[in-house]
This record gives sequence, structure tokens and C-alpha cells, in this order.
Amino acid sequence: MLDLKLFDGSKKDQNIEKYKNNLKNRNTDVKEFESLLYINEKRKHLIFKIDTQKSLQKTKSEELRTLPPQKKEAFLKDLQNIKEEIHNHEANLANIQEEFNTLALGLPNLCVDSVPCGKGEDQNKEVSTHGSINKFSFSAKEHWELGENLNILDFDRAAKVTGSRFVFLKNAGAKLERALINFMMDIHSTEHGYQEIIPPFLVNSSSLIGTGQFPKFTEDVFSISGHDLKLIPTAEVPVTNFYAKEVLKEQDLPISFVAYSPCFRSEAGSYGKDTKGLIRQHQFSKVELVSFVTPENSEQEHEKLTAHAESILKRLELPYRKVLLCTGDTGFSAQKCFDLEVWLPGQKQYREISSCSNFGDFQARRANIRFKRSSGGKPEFAHTLNGSGLAIGRTLLAILENYQQEDGSIKIPSALINYMGGMTYIAKG
Repeated sequence: MLDLKLFDGSKKDQNIEKYKNNLKNRNTDVKEFESLLYINEKRKHLIFKIDTQKSLQKTKSEELRTLPPQKKEAFLKDLQNIKEEIHNHEANLANIQEEFNTLALGLPNLCVDSVPCGKGEDQNKEVSTHGSINKFSFSAKEHWELGENLNILDFDRAAKVTGSRFVFLKNAGAKLERALINFMMDIHSTEHGYQEIIPPFLVNSSSLIGTGQFPKFTEDVFSISGHDLKLIPTAEVPVTNFYAKEVLKEQDLPISFVAYSPCFRSEAGSYGKDTKGLIRQHQFSKVELVSFVTPENSEQEHEKLTAHAESILKRLELPYRKVLLCTGDTGFSAQKCFDLEVWLPGQKQYREISSCSNFGDFQARRANIRFKRSSGGKPEFAHTLNGSGLAIGRTLLAILENYQQEDGSIKIPSALINYMGGMTYIAKG
């Protein structure tokens, strides 16, 4: 949620113009923001009226005690009128507050100045590339063909059992997924210092509001009928809300968690995109990195968290690039985001395998996550960050495509051999 104090005071006009430009650069209409400013002025005016009338009510109530009986009747009538006015104003305020909240929760974060302006992914900025793209002496296959031939992926039976965009992982495929989860959790917890956590896979609406999925993206989430419970689209939601409505201590920050979870997404709006394979599934596994930091340390933490995600790709020797997203491609809640895109030889293109975002205090305002300075003063909003460390299904498919052999077998990356029980190849049995 935006800090509305930015739009008051001496820099009011400057900040309003800056945020309007931010919305335009995010391909978002400014009308809702203009409505929010208008509603906020009405809200503040009503609050002033209510406070004024309550002050008058208190003064007149004190005067009433000193009046002679013959004057009290008229005075009581005035008090009753004031009470009714307060009641009417409060009823109006409740309606305006509801409209205000809806508008405020629907507006995206303000991108920081280092985010390049652009309308879409074509204008993202490549920061760096890592690893050598393998030049095969044969025609590289796509992962679904490799997986089906090796009897480790079964999309047809998953469609029969559940529907489209689901898969059965079988045999060495199931083992490889489990190996990747354990490998990533081990590296992030033992080497990078994250606390391990396995969160609930169901959350309430308040948690989704806290991280910014609700109310804007309700259609992307699967709901449990008859309950305020939603299947998580990412472990970011429960883990970020771990500290919702709490005040942390400055000396305890940064706090960083690594979480494994399945993720569930309706993929609303993706009709016809990536219908084959593991790229865009309704259910997939992910290892997520989440950090809570002080504002002055969030930029440094963003680089650090991104580097931790990159380290997994480096250990697996998968070629990838790091991309800074432009304004038009930056997620709703983020103020800055790096994407890590792995090279897929079967598709002959880079595809996203991790998004590492700095949210500033945007999520913390929504979830009311604050911290208190050791030096004292009022609690401040923390900064939150997260990133995939990594998406398991996309890592699995990247291994299938990058480590494929001419005979259709898959070489196991050296970093995973122990996790695979010594297995060095996945071959057709």
C-alpha cells in the first residue's frame, strides 16, 4: 500500500506528478489514483467535521451541568442535534472509507528511479549472462518429449485424473524433483543462512491482501468453497504474513526464511500460452526466499538475495541471464525486480526461472509489519523482499533440455549426483 503522506505537505504536487508518471510507465490508468486523492480529501474533511462536532459536544455537555433547569431543555435539544450530525457523518465516513480502502489496495507500488522505463518485456535490461550455451551436435528436443520418452513425465494421465496443465512425475522424474528440493533447501539454509520453514499451503484473504494478490488478482487464486481459505500461489504469501501485525526489533533484522511449498495458480489470462510441458502448470513446486530488513538495507539485501538464487543455477551449471525488469513488466507489489532466465535449448530461448523482488514498505503497510529502532522512537514499517530460489519444475525442465544426450538420456548435474543416490544418468529402462 502506498504511503499517502507522500501526497500531502510541501512536496505534494511533485509526488503526485511522480506517481502519475509511474502509473503511466506501468501501463496503468491514472483515473483510480485521481479518484483516491479526491476521496481522501472528502475523508479528511469528514474526519475534521466529526472531530469538531465531538469537541463541541463535549464542551456543551460540560456546560449543561452548570445550567439551571429551565435552560436545560433547549440545550439538550442542541446536544441531540449534534449527536445526530455526528452519527450521519460517521455513517458517510464508513462508506467513504470502504471506497477509499478499495482504491488504495488496487494501486501498484512506486518503482524506484533505477528501474528503466518501458512498456513490456522487450524493454527489460539485460544485466549479465552466465555460463556457456551448449551447442549440440544433434537437434535438441523439448523437455516434454524427452520426459515422455524416458517415462518420467505423464501429462495425458494427469489430464485424465485432474485436467489440463497438470503432470505426473514418475520414477527418476519424481526422484529428480525431490533431489532439487533438498539440494536447494540445503544450500540456502546451511550456506546462505536462511531459516528453514514449511508454511501452510492454505491462507485466508487477509494474507493475500497483505502481499498484494488481493483484491487485484483474485481470479488467479483457487478458493475453497464455503471457507475463507485459498490455495497459495507462492510461499511468499504465508511466509511474508508470518510477521503480520507484529513489531520486530531492529537488532533481529534481517530475518530471512527459505520455504518449500507447492504452488497453485489458475493461470487466468494465459489461455493458449505454454499449453505443453512444465512451463505454466496449475500446480508446481517452488523453493522461496523471503527477507525482512530495515529500509536502509533493502537495496543491498535485494542484490544478496538475487545472488543466492543465482548460485543454484551456477552450481547446476545451467546457462542463464540476469534481467532488470522495466516499469511496464515489474510486478504490482514490487518497486524493483530482477528476473533470472535460464536457457532452454529445446525452445531456443531464455525463460524465467526466478523473480527476485524488493517491495520496499509496500507489503509491510498492507500486512502491518513494523520494527522498532534500538535508539527508540515510533515503530517503522519494515521492507520485505522475496525471490524464487528456484522454481522446481522449471529447473527440472532446464536440466532435461540442457543435459540431454543424443540417445535421449539425461546426464545428472554433478551437484545432484549424491541427492540422486549416485545416479549419473536418466536413461530409458
